[in-house]
Amino acid sequence: MKVLVPVKRVIDYNVKVRVKADGSGVDLANVKMSMNPFDEIAVEAAIRLREAGTATEVVVVSIGVKQAQETLRTALAMGADRAILVEAASDVHQDIEPLAVAKILKGVVEAEQPGLVICGKQAIDNDMNATGQMLSALLGWSQATFASDLAIEGDAAVVTREVDGGMQTIKVKMPTVVTVDLRMNEPRYASLPNIMKAKKKPLEEKTAADFGVDVTPRLSVVKTSEPAGRKAGVMVGSVDELIAKLKDEAGVI
Repeated sequence: MKVLVPVKRVIDYNVKVRVKADGSGVDLANVKMSMNPFDEIAVEAAIRLREAGTATEVVVVSIGVKQAQETLRTALAMGADRAILVEAASDVHQDIEPLAVAKILKGVVEAEQPGLVICGKQAIDNDMNATGQMLSALLGWSQATFASDLAIEGDAAVVTREVDGGMQTIKVKMPTVVTVDLRMNEPRYASLPNIMKAKKKPLEEKTAADFGVDVTPRLSVVKTSEPAGRKAGVMVGSVDELIAKLKDEAGVI
């Protein structure tokens, strides 16, 4: 079984994001970029399936700018077998919207014919949480979202997923699209020998036009601003004073 894993190049989660002075977006100049953390978890899950003998090949795909090659090489260093880069933008500030990404991924899936697609549940830059679900709908496949555990049983996938009330275990028919959450696993670090080997692993380059997808944005950013600073807390001397402040000042009771 072949497993396909989409990965996205995003601002590293350790970086403090700064907004441009004109409010037109986020400043990406000289900013460290890395693989979306949820996608790292998806890559790790796919590699573990291959190591267990359930999967035969792990293919990673990234959609965006040319620089996403670095992200794909990271996934190859972790243990993925080969990579596909779909160059869909030349400007690093252009974020390909989820529907366009899902349409391109549909074309990749039809070409590669995987038995399973594992995605991160969302990207930490736009927090859309939509690509996996859209891809499932476009393909007509089953889906299991927010997965914290995944097992393959014959022609079905058994997925434990996080829901508001706790944990839910479901069985979905394959082929399927699974989006993973933080509790799925802890991604491995790429060793130096594997980083060197990753440079020789195949990386195929395509464009959005190869799949007949128009990536022109449907949304426009009106303004970007930093969150307002939080006011300092207030110490109260008694329960009665707390209740009075909640009632008279905060108006919550």
